[in-house]
Amino acid sequence: MSWERSIILKSPAEIAVMREAGRINALALEAVRGAIRPGVNTAELDEIATEVIRKHGATPTFLGVPGAYPYPKSTTISINDELVHGIPGKRRLQEGDIVSVDCGATYEGFVGDAAFTTGVGKISAEAQRLIDVTYKALEIGIDQLHVGNRVGDIGAAIQRYVEGEGYYLTKEYTGHGVGRSMWEGPQVPNYGTPGRGIPLKVGMVIAIEPMLLVGTERTKVLADQWTVVSADGSLTAHYEHTIAITDNGPVILTLP
Repeated sequence: MSWERSIILKSPAEIAVMREAGRINALALEAVRGAIRPGVNTAELDEIATEVIRKHGATPTFLGVPGAYPYPKSTTISINDELVHGIPGKRRLQEGDIVSVDCGATYEGFVGDAAFTTGVGKISAEAQRLIDVTYKALEIGIDQLHVGNRVGDIGAAIQRYVEGEGYYLTKEYTGHGVGRSMWEGPQVPNYGTPGRGIPLKVGMVIAIEPMLLVGTERTKVLADQWTVVSADGSLTAHYEHTIAITDNGPVILTLP
């Protein structure tokens, strides 16, 4: 797909619908966060998200997404060294794990897409610092979403901060535009060169999603053909929001 040709500017009315899609998605993630504890399995968490999404008149965006085979769940739930795309199932969370939950909700044809990482019970100081830096990287990326900047400014700001904190960013998976499709233009890497890339315009809606690794930028895909893990087994973390670029600056759409 041509990322530049697939950029679709949204009207204020369309952004209002996307705000509702994002709100529903945020409620689903909030419900999942509240259920995370040692002993719960990831399929149970997925069921919680699905119920919230459907209760609010939306549909799970991820369910059936094409890939090696159609994605079978409403969320991706990734634990410890699993960076993204972990498939919910029988695995039970354990004290000290960190877990990343990514979820999409489609409402009246528009998508809300967001993710968070949190600890299970008491976690190590190393794990907490990784989560904190990942969230700060998300905030730094969002701060770049102003008319006059370019896509490269987003990635450059995230990269400068993350690498300065001693962590790695995957080069294989990126942020992206969002709209009627979960993946629209522009492609938004978490690295880049200031002043380069597609200019940001009012009406763009973008998912910023820093994905951090402790030990390496390299990843591999597990035998389930979806789950992406760090190549060295080190910890990972992931945050994401869907944001609209407006005349008044960035507006986060995926808030409850």
